[in-house]
Amino acid sequence: MAYQRGNAVWRGDITGSGEIWSQSGAVRAVYATGALVDGQKSTNPEELLATAHASCFTIFLAQLLSLDGKPAQRIQTESKATIDTSGDVPKVVGISLSTEAEVAGLTPEEFQQYAESAKENCLISQLLKGSLDLQLVAARLKHAPEPGN
Repeated sequence: MAYQRGNAVWRGDITGSGEIWSQSGAVRAVYATGALVDGQKSTNPEELLATAHASCFTIFLAQLLSLDGKPAQRIQTESKATIDTSGDVPKVVGISLSTEAEVAGLTPEEFQQYAESAKENCLISQLLKGSLDLQLVAARLKHAPEPGN
């Protein structure tokens, strides 16, 4: 088993704020229920979930392409968490992914297959599968120059 840790501290009631930080120290941020805390930007758990999913999907997609000898020059992914606020308790009900990559020697259809596989199999997708609507809404392939050109 491998373990990764995340940490959070909260001060005050629901209008308060807190700090989060990662085990590595690479992530340290203010978080709150609003977009700003004392005039400074903050994040929130829903945004962090979307960010974690985007990064997980992107790394997994890069790995799939690399394993098949088709390394991407660049991959950019947006993950959008859909939050239903109509009930007593807000709920994340879905996540949609949109990705764009520069990969030489691939057709758009092949790229779509790689992207679908990443959506189904990255760690965060596996965690969320069955409890949320996970969608790959766009997989755009930008043609990259062939290696050596």
